[in-house]
Amino acid sequence: MSNLTINVEAHRATVTLTRPELRNAFNDEVIAELTQAFTELGARDDVRAIVLAAEGPAFCAGADLNWMRRMADYDREQNLTDAGRLAEMLCVIYHCPKPVVARVQGDVYAGGMGLVACCDIAISADSAHYCLSETRLGLVPATISPYVIRAMGPRAAHRYCLSAERFDAAEALRIGFVHEVVPAEQLDSRIDAVVKALVNASPAALRACKRLLQDVAQREIDAALIAQTVEAIADIRASTEGREGVQSFLQKRQPAWLA
Repeated sequence: MSNLTINVEAHRATVTLTRPELRNAFNDEVIAELTQAFTELGARDDVRAIVLAAEGPAFCAGADLNWMRRMADYDREQNLTDAGRLAEMLCVIYHCPKPVVARVQGDVYAGGMGLVACCDIAISADSAHYCLSETRLGLVPATISPYVIRAMGPRAAHRYCLSAERFDAAEALRIGFVHEVVPAEQLDSRIDAVVKALVNASPAALRACKRLLQDVAQREIDAALIAQTVEAIADIRASTEGREGVQSFLQKRQPAWLA
């Protein structure tokens, strides 16, 4: 791939955006490569967690300027097709069966906010800044909005989507958009610690838990939801890894997936 690199080692895959000179901005090629990467890594048995990283001073600055120039001449049908590809990429990352960790080393703007929001866990360097800048350009953060609103909550989204204000990592932490903020020199050690916790968990349980969290989030607690959660725990208890996990705990030994 020409816009990103993929490294797999010790059950961890790292997908790194490698366009630092363009602030790792999107174009149609980047979108296609990210979609392919997460589709393939999500299907690999040797991958238990995925880190999304980037090179250079910015994590992702949203849309590439050359791509935006091309889009300016698109008619509505072409815009629908183009936006559909971006929506597919975000959906593939969000629904990837493996947990995804965002390693945010630098600034995040516009569509890049959607990238971070699609990840299950986001850890940010304290020097990073964030901005939903679309309204300044006469646009709206439509395609990324389902993920951004889930990540930061409706109240914060109203402020930052409407005002297009730039905010720092401390504010991103306060509103829940990222889970942890650390000095830049500690970023990799914190990512390593989180990934270690993920790869030590049951792979089947991680898949089931991620699916459960997405199914349950923001739903009314009614009989249907309760029945679904009852089935979920019954299914995982009766599964091979579920039985192995309980038995290994009772027998005070490591589970088979760590052997």
